[in-house]
Amino acid sequence: MKVAVICEFSGTVRDAFTRAGHEAISFDLMPSETPGEHYQGDVTELPLEYWEQFDLAICHPPCTHLAVSGARWFKDKKKEQEEALQFVRWLMDLPIEKIAIENPVSVISSKIRKADQYVQPWQFGHGETKKTGLWLKNLPLLQPTNIVDGREAKVLKMPPGPDRWKERSRTYRGIAEAMASQWVNLRCMKQCYYCDGKYAPQETQAEYTHMFCSTTCEERWDGEYVNA
Repeated sequence: MKVAVICEFSGTVRDAFTRAGHEAISFDLMPSETPGEHYQGDVTELPLEYWEQFDLAICHPPCTHLAVSGARWFKDKKKEQEEALQFVRWLMDLPIEKIAIENPVSVISSKIRKADQYVQPWQFGHGETKKTGLWLKNLPLLQPTNIVDGREAKVLKMPPGPDRWKERSRTYRGIAEAMASQWVNLRCMKQCYYCDGKYAPQETQAEYTHMFCSTTCEERWDGEYVNA
């Protein structure tokens, strides 16, 4: 599986997919903090055709002008917020079959569409709180993997400093590993009329082969996936 991790400098999500055996590339204006395949530059300058090679994109658009935690400043940065929202729309419209947009509680929900779900670090092995929204395209909801005690608002309590934004933007490793295990090898859930099996999506997404009886059909994919 080929995965694009957009707006990531830490390598956390990219490396989780790489460890799971997938080809993953991170993209950011900053260099990668860890070794791995990384594109440094403005992703909007790449041709749309470039993105067609990827099966999955996980995107972390900057939340500075989007997060509702900064609502008291919204009136003074309307232009910046609209530009940030335009970038989110650009990410959502990429020609990639499966896309996840990750952001804290933000105006994406009121200006574009509501998040499909919210997750917390304590659901994935980290005893902290950081409510994070996921806007999903052709992906199942992320399921908790390790619910632990501890509800420390560690991110919220970070002291001011030049790197505070960077530390607050990092994806928790437990969440990254859940993405790498749950958002791969997905198959369509539509039932087979002939054998009561399930369709296996073909590369063209125009035909389906039934996993049990090998019948093919031309019905269009219905957008529901489960792990195969």
